[in-house]
Amino acid sequence: MIGKLTGTLLEKNPPEVLLDCHGVGYEVNVPMSTFYNLPAVGERVSLLTQFIVREDAQLLYGFATAPERQAFRELIKISGVGPRTALSILSGMGVADLAQAITLQEAGRLVKVPGIGKKTAERLLLELKGKLGADMGAAHGPAASDAQADILQALLALGYNDKEAAAALKALPPEVGVSDGIKLALKALAR
Repeated sequence: MIGKLTGTLLEKNPPEVLLDCHGVGYEVNVPMSTFYNLPAVGERVSLLTQFIVREDAQLLYGFATAPERQAFRELIKISGVGPRTALSILSGMGVADLAQAITLQEAGRLVKVPGIGKKTAERLLLELKGKLGADMGAAHGPAASDAQADILQALLALGYNDKEAAAALKALPPEVGVSDGIKLALKALAR
């Protein structure tokens, strides 16, 4: 029903924002990935939205990018995954990270998201395989090489979160080997 909102950002209270569109204030729930990229209060912003009607509420969810909204739509189709859980997943990991976890069938990365247990993670991997895998990640950037996937796994095993590990990976030269890549990433993270 409501696919996009463009207006002035009035309030930012994670995970909710208040958007003034020609005198009408819309309360929109956004994932943290979108929240961190919002402009300052008083600036104009445009969000793609998903309108959800429940028996007891009508809720708007907003997204900065189309892949984010598409991932949200795929997540809420899964039995046992509601809008709040889907928002939590997208807040805990980006679309590219989610797509990579699905492609590589890594339940461990999904379990790190608050509210996602082992059974839910396995169901997500099973039901999203082919729907949100490599094709979704490709829209966000090139697929990670085997070496980069190994470096990412090493950093996650060392206790770094997905965001830190992904930032360290971006700083690496494209054709770096696994051992050199881990060393370089650790140096970058130590700063």
